[in-house]
Amino acid sequence: MAGLLDGKVAIITGAGNGLGEAYAKLFAKEGASVVVNDLGGARDGSGADKSAAQKVVDAIEAAGGKAVANGDDVSSVQGGENILKSALDAFGRVDILVCNAGILRDKSFANTSEADWDAVIKVHLKGTYCTALPVWKWMKDNGGGSMVLTSSTSGLYGNFGQTNYGAAKAGIYGMVRVMSIEGRKYNIRVMGLAPGAYTRMTSDLPGRQGREPDPLSLPENVAPGVLFMVSDLAADHSGKILGVSSRGVREIKMLQTNGFQPGRPYTAQEVAEHAADVFFPNAEERTAATA
Repeated sequence: MAGLLDGKVAIITGAGNGLGEAYAKLFAKEGASVVVNDLGGARDGSGADKSAAQKVVDAIEAAGGKAVANGDDVSSVQGGENILKSALDAFGRVDILVCNAGILRDKSFANTSEADWDAVIKVHLKGTYCTALPVWKWMKDNGGGSMVLTSSTSGLYGNFGQTNYGAAKAGIYGMVRVMSIEGRKYNIRVMGLAPGAYTRMTSDLPGRQGREPDPLSLPENVAPGVLFMVSDLAADHSGKILGVSSRGVREIKMLQTNGFQPGRPYTAQEVAEHAADVFFPNAEERTAATA
């Protein structure tokens, strides 16, 4: 039985553990040749060890799939170019990119240091740029492809203690929206992902410490949603953001009300008087924890 990704070549960053590892193994099972990128650092971004990526490659090859390991840093332009080169050297092309690599340095805003801010923005937001840009240029000249950029409900809805992470992930939402528009003429499809899963990044978050994970929250339950996104099944959905978690798969959108439209100079008092038109009706406020 043919796989959904037969003949395709996929690059997945941060694929040495957790979500990226689950994507890599499923994509390979569905016929893709996979570049498994992982710097192999700790959750806060320190250190490096290529063995994390190699272990995933070994598992894929043991199951009959095709994969190569790459240990480059996504947060540098040279690293992004090297990741693309790994795909071209091993498999001759690239059809799919999943930007998944990330770190966490959670603190309340008042306690966030400049170093914590810079490190998280560099890996998530700049790292998405550095990895996507060379792949984008190759796809532009070679018939297109699909990209999934990883945002987060922490950036789309907000979450206490994650200002740096939320800012980076909201920036990635902006990248998805703009790149999907620019990609139309080149057959490059770009979607955004807001995943929720039990991984080493999230295992000690409030409500999860010391508890057995819900089986539906494991990375293997997120991977099918991402497989859909990179496959031809999602050909008509460029520019959209999907939340994929134990709650299932759903689209997340930015919306606006009809608003107060005076068509003339107006006062602040008039805005207050038309609050029912300006604001959405009262509803339960969503956060990353409830999204």
